[in-house]
Amino acid sequence: MVKIEGQAPGLNTVVGSNPTPASNATTSITETIPKHTRSNELNAEAEDQGKGSFPNGASESVLGKNADHGKSAELSGPHCPPKKPQPQSDTTTILDGYDGRSNAPESCPRCGSKGPFDKDGMRYLRDGTEKQRWYCYDCDYRFSKRAPRIISKPLQKTSEQSLNTSSTIVSNRQICALKVKNLTSAAETKTVAGETQKVAQNEKGILVEYAWKLKKRGLQESTIQLRTYLLNQIIAKGADLNDPDSVETVLATENFSASKKAQLAAVYRSFTKTFSISWIPIKTHYKHKQPFIPLETELDQLIAASGKRTAALLQTLKDTAARIGEVCRLKWQDVNVENSTIRINDPEKGSNSRTVKVSEKTIVMLKTLSKKYDPYIFNQNPRQYKDAIRLTRKRLAQTLQNPRFKLIHLHSFRHWKATIEYQKTRDILYVMQLLGHKNIQNTLIYTQLVNFGSDQYHSAIAKTVEEARKLIESGFSFVCDMEGVKLFSKRK
Repeated sequence: MVKIEGQAPGLNTVVGSNPTPASNATTSITETIPKHTRSNELNAEAEDQGKGSFPNGASESVLGKNADHGKSAELSGPHCPPKKPQPQSDTTTILDGYDGRSNAPESCPRCGSKGPFDKDGMRYLRDGTEKQRWYCYDCDYRFSKRAPRIISKPLQKTSEQSLNTSSTIVSNRQICALKVKNLTSAAETKTVAGETQKVAQNEKGILVEYAWKLKKRGLQESTIQLRTYLLNQIIAKGADLNDPDSVETVLATENFSASKKAQLAAVYRSFTKTFSISWIPIKTHYKHKQPFIPLETELDQLIAASGKRTAALLQTLKDTAARIGEVCRLKWQDVNVENSTIRINDPEKGSNSRTVKVSEKTIVMLKTLSKKYDPYIFNQNPRQYKDAIRLTRKRLAQTLQNPRFKLIHLHSFRHWKATIEYQKTRDILYVMQLLGHKNIQNTLIYTQLVNFGSDQYHSAIAKTVEEARKLIESGFSFVCDMEGVKLFSKRK
């Protein structure tokens, strides 16, 4: 153990060295200690507070392991008055990367060189303060000296109480109880979350199985997507598809419109039939509303305001009375330019295939289109044209100050064609064939949309068979024979 005995004021003696002033002695001792032990010195200094201190601002003690012997150096002396006890702090301040012996930096932050370094100008910070810059000869790097970094480390507190005391045992029991309570709560939360995730996975699996069953039964992809979407809405409201009572509760308590409620009930009825679940469908008070029938001039204005390909699609809808999905699946081979006809060979909703006579205008508009989607004429995704007509009708409603444009949809062209054809022919079977319906009940709705109050007709007579044949080809209908001639009529 190397000891430094107390000497006269102002002198400290280091064993094996010459007497030096106190301040110099402190510096010499500090320089002999390796750099990596300085943090240990300050920690030891904090632990040994109260043993003694040096007068005249000298260092209190130099503690740490000696580089040569691995032992501690102690300071003591009769002239060292006892230190006053200081309150113990919760943190220890350590100066990291900072050498307080001189202003010069210890090493270059780039190459790690120990110097020498020369002063190379000042650095001016935003707050107005100045900072010295240094130049390294080894790597030609200019840098500023780092400020001391304060690291706060919590001191470990050890209880001086005996573990056998009653207060300690009670305290430990309370902590254990709290821990057990927290663990129980966390376990319950984890269990509930796991059950929720499991239920969600089960519902998703049921919907996938339901969609696959519909696919095997030959339903269209759009129909399958719509039904699964509606069932997801029921699940989102908290219903269990395997429990009809929970589904009825959702339908009864949620604020659905009459049409929406009827639609959800119809979809769930399909679900219960698919999985053989016993359920008596609820009653829904909903009646179908009459469709909006636009004027022909309004349709023509909408077609004229659309783009080239969209206008051709709308003109095809107007002449064929087809659905938007049927027109999007038309191929170039379905168009007969010579006869001005279009074949609908891929009908929707189980309808019949049919061949429809179209106007020369429609044929010309189709011939001017590029074969961008060959072999198809139009884009097979109807969403593109739905978005286009939505923007066009909104613009026309504002420009022409006609709010009726906002009520026009792609299906409105089908309603308009069916109504006009029935008004011209009064033949419900012909309209049924035009629309591709298999059930006449679906076609009878258009008979309620026709107003025959202002019907006007053209009349003509035929004296020969050739004249009668031409009248029939022009759309005239035979009425009767009178005074040796045949009377024909046609609606204006």
